[in-house]
Amino acid sequence: MSEIVTNMAANVWKILINEGDQIEDGQEIAIMESMKMEIPVIAEESGVVKEIKVKEGDFVNDGDVLLILE
Repeated sequence: MSEIVTNMAANVWKILINEGDQIEDGQEIAIMESMKMEIPVIAEESGVVKEIKVKEGDFVNDGDVLLILE
């Protein structure tokens, strides 16, 4: 089990995956918005999405958990 965390404070603009999805290393999984710029969140490992910890419109800080992989 591992976690994907944010590396900056931003708003969660769009989540591109669902719980139970298989994601691959390098896959775009979400889009964040900060200072009117869209920032893609890219998976750094493969796995099955066990739990998505945020929803679209949430504000997250650096280090917050976006999702849990198993």
